[in-house]
Parts: sequence; structure tokens; C-alpha cells
Amino acid sequence: MDGKDDLKDPEYGQEVKDEKSYINGKLKYWKYAGGMKAELLKDLMNGTNIKAEKYLKGLVIARTRLARLKLWAVRLTKVLLLLAIALQVKGLGDTLLPKISKSSLPPERIYENNGYLMVSSNGGLNQMRSGICDMVAIARYLNVTLIVPELDNTSFWNDRSQFEDIFDVDYFITSLRDEVKILKELPPKQKKKVELESLYSMPPISWSNMTYYYNTILPRIQTYEVVHFTKTDARLANNGIPEEVQKLRCRANYQALKFAPPIEALGKKIVNILRERGPFMVLHLRYEMDMVAFSGCTEGCNQEEIEETTKMRYAYPWWKEKEIDSEKKRKDGLCPLTPEETALALRALGIDRDIQVYIAAGDIYKAERRMATLKEAFPNLVRKETLVDASDLLPLQNHSNQMAALDYYVSIESDIFVPTYGGNMAKVVEGHRRYLGFKETILLDRKALVDLIDQYNNGTLSWSEFALGVNTVHAERMGQPTRRVEVPGKPKLEDYFYTNPTECLSLPAEDDDQLLQ
Repeated sequence: MDGKDDLKDPEYGQEVKDEKSYINGKLKYWKYAGGMKAELLKDLMNGTNIKAEKYLKGLVIARTRLARLKLWAVRLTKVLLLLAIALQVKGLGDTLLPKISKSSLPPERIYENNGYLMVSSNGGLNQMRSGICDMVAIARYLNVTLIVPELDNTSFWNDRSQFEDIFDVDYFITSLRDEVKILKELPPKQKKKVELESLYSMPPISWSNMTYYYNTILPRIQTYEVVHFTKTDARLANNGIPEEVQKLRCRANYQALKFAPPIEALGKKIVNILRERGPFMVLHLRYEMDMVAFSGCTEGCNQEEIEETTKMRYAYPWWKEKEIDSEKKRKDGLCPLTPEETALALRALGIDRDIQVYIAAGDIYKAERRMATLKEAFPNLVRKETLVDASDLLPLQNHSNQMAALDYYVSIESDIFVPTYGGNMAKVVEGHRRYLGFKETILLDRKALVDLIDQYNNGTLSWSEFALGVNTVHAERMGQPTRRVEVPGKPKLEDYFYTNPTECLSLPAEDDDQLLQ
């Protein structure tokens, strides 16, 4: 091999061109020769001993490699030092940034784990939301570990969103750690067991009390170790539940279930835009095509629209009610109010014509025609689509539950909330606004309103008489503290727990006394 290749230093790109002068200049390194013989040194000086020359060249190469090794050692030390500094800075940053620091976390509750509860939530966003809160309470008082709930991807809305797409999953887990252990997935051992064996799945009985869960569900969890609930809607009773369980349901709903950061940020942006312009009312106007079809309520529809919505109702097998008497259902107060009926009711209640009215709903059925009266009465109608850029809403497109979460956020922040139908969002938002200090929520009495509207439209009542009647009916329907109505044995007829969670509300002394009378 050529000596030039041996002495080439790839680290610095240098090459020795004159071997003899290079060797003579490097004789000061003779001490590394370890007792080199005098004659070798003398011959080397005279250039007559090739063996000695090669020997010294080898020493120089070894020295060069040692120098490079030391250089890399210094570099490695610097990298490790920088890494240590970065870790220290990160630790300091975690303390200073507005995250859930370890010092702010509630202490973790230590308990003997009885098993694992997996749940598949069903229904729309707010139906799932309530069910998740019930599952938190059930898991806590059965002393089991809850696996982050799976959301419904098979409902009418066909939304593929999962828990972490809508809610802040890490906050959900950590904020409840002093009550119940929540995991994102089964531990490896249990996961393997479920994969090898069949998973025990069941729907718990609707409107059950805690005795059912202690006596029936807990033994099954202890037997199978992992139990899967296939449904979560209305699986816990409204009443007859221990107060500590009721309060945990509230804590899960109003504190632990924060929306995912992107949804919350966009919600705040919309609310800020509205507040800059003045007061705003959220109108939860349930008059989308699917609602008209499902309810069978066709007031104000022409024959073509009646046939279109009826055909849609028959097309969906899970909508069990097919033959519907629209007129009778409306008279009984079981239909969502139409946009025209809503406009009359709001005008009679004296709602400021210039207030911003945020429409929290999907696409209104035949909007151009059906919204004209409402637009004339309240010209400042707005929607999320008119308040922010299309690019802001793009990540939420085709995700109806995420859109519903955005409307929910704006609804609880509004000055006034008015639902036109008693669906799940209307019920849960009403309870949330009570929890936030009994914020004004106008609960329209649809049965009374339909009767008054018909009398006004046929000339039986003047406007002043109509307005007086509307205000009289709604004097006690503005979200004030009220007793939750109980109907023993008929939970569907009583007030929903999440509509009026009395056990969790801070009532003024006089209101508390009235409720106890």
C-alpha cells in the first residue's frame, strides 16, 4: 500500500507529500517508541534504515488516530452535556407552561382493582357524553379500571371521530385520577386474553340503580376480568342514586370532559367574534331534513316535501315509528317548532330584534323559504360558517359530532339559549347552564305555544293577547332553580338528571327553601 494513503487524515483532509522531511520533523515523538535503539534512530536520520522508517511512520499513524479518537470523545461529551441541559430546560418549561403539572394533579386514588370495563358509547354526541359520565361513576364505585370509551361510528350521522378527536383525552384521564383509574387501552396481558378468548359483552339494563351494578355487573367483571358494555345511553337512573355518585356524574360532565384543544380554540374564536359585536343568543333550531323526516312533523310543508320526508323515514329501518299523525303530534307538543313558529314565540317574548342569533344546527330544511320569517324578525342571524373562514372549519367537515361539539361550546357561553325541541343537546346544555349559575335558558312550552299560535293565526287572539299569553306561560321557564321532577317507575316521563342536576347546583338560600317546600 502507498504510504500516502496510510498518512491521509480524513478528518482534516491533509496529506504528507515529502515523507523524509515529514519524518525528520516528527522525531520529537521518539518518546512513544518505548526505547528505540540508537542505531535505528541514527539510520533513520541518515535515511538508510527502511525498517526504522516504517516503524516511525506507524507511530505517527497511531498518534493521528489517537488524536481523532480524543476529538470524537470531546464531541460526544459536548452532545451529552447539551442533552442534559435540554432535559433540565424541559423540566423547567413543564413547570412554567400552562399544562397539567404533576404538582397540580389530584393525588392518585389507590384501590384494589376488580377488573376492567370497556364501553362502546351509542347515539349522537350529547347522548354519548352523558353515557360516558355515567360510566365514570359506575367504574369508580365498582372499583374497576375504565378504558377510554369508544364512540359510536355506526349511527345515522356516520361520523368516524373517536374520543380523542372530540375530547381532551389526557385531561380526562388525569383530572379524574383521584377517583378512578382510566387507561387508553387494555394492558398487554388483558389484551392478549381478550384476543385469545371471547370478550364478554352485554348492554346494561336501562335506568338501573347502583344496586344492579353491585349485585349483577360486579360479579361478572370479577368472573371475566374484562366486561364490555355495548350501550351507555340512560344506563343509570335519574333518581334514587347516592349523592356522591350524582356529584361524580357532574364532575365528569362539567369538569373532566373538556373538548379537544382544536375544537375549544375554534369555539373561543367564535365566541370572541360574537362578543365583540354585542350580546348573542343561541337558537338550537331543530329543523334539519332528518329531524323533519324522523319526527313526521310536516307543519308548513307542501305535498312534495311531505312525500320526500316520508320516503326518507321509511328508508331507515332503525326509525321504528313510520305512520305518524303530524297534526295530532303537533297539538300534543311533540313536534319541533318550525322556524315560523319560533319567530312568533321569540317576538312575543320581547327578544331584542337586533340581538345576534347564532343558529346551532345543521342545514335547515328548505332554508330559503322556511327561514324567511325568522330572518325578517331577527335580521342578525349568524352561523359558524358566516363567522369564521372556511379553512377554520375544514378539519371538522364530514364530522357531525365535532361540529356539534363546536355548537355546544358556543351554546354554554351565550347570553341566552333557546332550544326548539327537547333533544339530547337541549337537555344537556340546559343542565350545563344551570351548573354555570343558572344562565338564561328559555324552555319553550311547545304544546301551549302551538295552541296560542293557532289562535293568533286564525284571528281569535290579538297580538297583545297572544304576547301576554306567551309571557305568562314562560314566566317560570327561564332556567331558574326548580325541583327535578320524579315519576317513580317511569323514568322517561321524569326530568333527565343532566337537565337539572340538583345535587350539584349551588342554590341561593331562598331558592333552596322553596325547592324543599
